[in-house]
Amino acid sequence: MAIHIETKERYTTEDLLFIMKALRSPEGCPWDREQTNRSIRTNFIEETYEAIEAIDNGDDPALCEELGDVLMQVVFHAQMASEEDRFSYDDVVDGVCKKLIVRHPHVFGDGKADDAAAVLKTWDAIKRQTKGTSEQSTLLRNLPRALPALMRAAKVQERAARVGFDWPTVDGALAALSSEADELREAIAQGDKAHIDEEFGDLLFSAVNVSRFLKTDAEMSLNAATDKFIRRFTRVEALAAQRGIDMQTASLEELDALWDIAKAEQQ
Repeated sequence: MAIHIETKERYTTEDLLFIMKALRSPEGCPWDREQTNRSIRTNFIEETYEAIEAIDNGDDPALCEELGDVLMQVVFHAQMASEEDRFSYDDVVDGVCKKLIVRHPHVFGDGKADDAAAVLKTWDAIKRQTKGTSEQSTLLRNLPRALPALMRAAKVQERAARVGFDWPTVDGALAALSSEADELREAIAQGDKAHIDEEFGDLLFSAVNVSRFLKTDAEMSLNAATDKFIRRFTRVEALAAQRGIDMQTASLEELDALWDIAKAEQQ
């Protein structure tokens, strides 16, 4: 028997909660009923990245749709938890409202914050207090390891910088980057794989630190560089085909020459 739902011009959050509950019911969808918080973990990540792509593209209709998909994931997870009496959607809303009120005393209380830096400092202090710790390192350790590595590195550095653990200028970060490159060369010369992995990680971490000083998002910068490589490689392929060059057997010098042409064309 089909579950009746009223046709409306516009639906509300209450309708979304009803739909998700219906999908998970015995009369609902077999696929939805089989899911667990863990089984749709990747779906949540994918939907979030699709929303980010819509933001990057400045595509408002797509962003509206993708935010709906993210919200659906939130409701889905909350519904599954509610069925096992772990927590409900209302608990999720209640928790985030309380958190926002407590962490914005300059808006909802008698606190004061003249700029964004002061807001972040207050946020961290209240976060440490509510989590029962006075150590900034706790906030570093609490960052989820599931974050993209570049993003996690940037957030760790930002939080450490808020308590003064930072270079005074970008020059210090650039010097550290150069030093890490030297240490990687040394590890390569030694042929120690574990040491190479370690030093390569240090090099990436230092590169992220430089990006932070330059107020450049390392994740976005790397994506842009990857896109640029794809465009140029596509042009190299086309040039090779025009000139009857087999890229698999061509010399490095031939391919470099094609790359230089593609690079010059796409400046």
